[in-house]
Amino acid sequence: QEGTKIPSKRKKNTSVTTSELQYKNLLKSEQKNWNDVSVGYKAMTKRIKEKIEELHNKYTFNLGSPRIRFGENVYFEENGCIFLSKADDVDEGNVDILFSTEDLGLSDAFIRRIRISPDQRYMAISLKSENSEEATCVIMKLGLFPVVEKVIPNVFSFEWATNDVLYYTSQKNLKCQDVFMTTFTNQKHTKLVYTEQDARFFVDIHCTRDRRFLTINSNSKTTSEVWLVDCRNPFKLPALVQARTKGLIYHIEHRNDELYILTTYGEPAEYKLMKAPVASSGMENWQLVYALEEKTKLVDLEMFSDHCIMFLKNAGQLYLNVISFVSHSVQAIKLPTWACEFELESHPEHTTRTCYFQLTSPVHPPKRFAYSFKQNNLIEQAAQEVPIITNCHTTRLLAKSKDETLVPITVFHNMNSKELHRKPLLVHVYGAYGIDLNMSFKHEKLMLIEEGWILAYCHVRGGGELGLRWHRDGCQHNKLNGLHDLRACIRLLHQQGFSQPKYTALAAASAGGVLAGALCNTDPELIRAVVLQAPFVDVLNTMRKTHLPLTIEEQEEWGNPLADEKCMKFIKSYCPYQNIKPQPYPSVFITAYENDQRIPLTGVLRYVRKLRKAALDYASRTSQKGNWSPNIILDIQASGSHCDSSWEDSLNE
Repeated sequence: QEGTKIPSKRKKNTSVTTSELQYKNLLKSEQKNWNDVSVGYKAMTKRIKEKIEELHNKYTFNLGSPRIRFGENVYFEENGCIFLSKADDVDEGNVDILFSTEDLGLSDAFIRRIRISPDQRYMAISLKSENSEEATCVIMKLGLFPVVEKVIPNVFSFEWATNDVLYYTSQKNLKCQDVFMTTFTNQKHTKLVYTEQDARFFVDIHCTRDRRFLTINSNSKTTSEVWLVDCRNPFKLPALVQARTKGLIYHIEHRNDELYILTTYGEPAEYKLMKAPVASSGMENWQLVYALEEKTKLVDLEMFSDHCIMFLKNAGQLYLNVISFVSHSVQAIKLPTWACEFELESHPEHTTRTCYFQLTSPVHPPKRFAYSFKQNNLIEQAAQEVPIITNCHTTRLLAKSKDETLVPITVFHNMNSKELHRKPLLVHVYGAYGIDLNMSFKHEKLMLIEEGWILAYCHVRGGGELGLRWHRDGCQHNKLNGLHDLRACIRLLHQQGFSQPKYTALAAASAGGVLAGALCNTDPELIRAVVLQAPFVDVLNTMRKTHLPLTIEEQEEWGNPLADEKCMKFIKSYCPYQNIKPQPYPSVFITAYENDQRIPLTGVLRYVRKLRKAALDYASRTSQKGNWSPNIILDIQASGSHCDSSWEDSLNE
């Protein structure tokens, strides 16, 4: 709502009313258009829905959510309920229900986070509804009959400092800047312990693996600062580790009275593991433990009493590095070639001899693995008999971009497919914020493989797939690199015999809409259709509006067009909305959300209107017979938001 004022009764503010009216009329006409158009897809929708449900039923038992282990006890969540089981009985069905969203009358909410207090007397849960980014934290007192002890609205992250002291961050208008402490002792009280003053920074809370410290992490897109809360003395003021230094990112773990620091400090500006004494934690005392190889993405790090495991990715291939603090050795463990994503299992006991995790890919349901420090090997955990996806082939390619940079592509296709150049191809792209393309399991991706589709994932610059430099080389004044990379990837796929332009579709969500929308303007002949979800397509206008909640912190990704004329011209040169022109566009299907706090609907509506006009202008100029005219469809969801949605909602979508 762009600076909307409420007119007083005496004086009617017609300009505001007019713009509001235009917006409402546009919204109504798009909704009517969608209702008219969607009728034609009814039969196909029904068939696809049945197929996805069938796959869901076939693979769901294997999609167990990560387990939280406390000695003999295992906590896990399924279908809005939290269960407690003994370690040996999880698969036997001997479980107790501790919590259910339905019992609280919140059947539309889903569980985002679970934290158990060290003595297992309390459980803190965050619940999120479809239509809001803010979550509610519910604290349960466990026992024979678990009861709700406290409900805290608008919470983002939270951790137990002790058995009865909880630290949490509050979220307001997509920002997290305040940290509170609340106690469940006889003297119950809540107090503010930290406030972040800089709008570019976002605050969250983490607990070190050995539960010795809570870390208050204040991060912008390029810089961090960490404060330590001593779990043995949670009422003491937090202590600063290292004052923020522009361009320096760091995260903290702890072991044996030493801080282990994951940081970009020093050259090259990629992640390194360093250490320092707790008492003198400034960066002048940081000592190198291990530096990552070039072009390697650090996905996660898990600290144990004598080891640490780095979960790594290189050109789409996953592997582990096991660092022994006893023998001072590093061992690389290869993982199955089909694996594209890790999902870590929470294991509060850092003295354990085993690290559990799941591996998955867009077409492979999660499979549980364990690494044993004692046996020094990888163990595949046999759950119930999983139907293995054997007929899907995984190929990894490298496309040469405009500046000769090699860009990785991961391709999946059915092994039995003949004449791949005639098969439909769905290309995926993101390329922003140093975030990797989402490659976790999706039933609809497996359905497409079974129907003979080829799936390609383009790991373009701007994303994080090849480390921090890969992101730097695709943001701000380097944003065009991502576009050149995407173009090179699609061309290589076609050259290698994977489909052809008239059977190629491109899919992107959120900030991925920038590259997808830009490609539609520069190379529309490469693709036949585009599917966009909550797309960011109006970069220039959005980055000019500092009243929007994310504009200030996003400047480190896109630049600041208000302060820099050169930056404004550069954004204007690739911004999807700014560069629409009369030409033969591919068909476009957009899903947007009425209450999206991240991507204002006004920008999406403007984009669709301008795109339709350009397509019509082109059609009227070249009215020869046989000219193909694109479908441009916008589906505006009244509910749902930019982030995760429930299984039912994502199925309907």
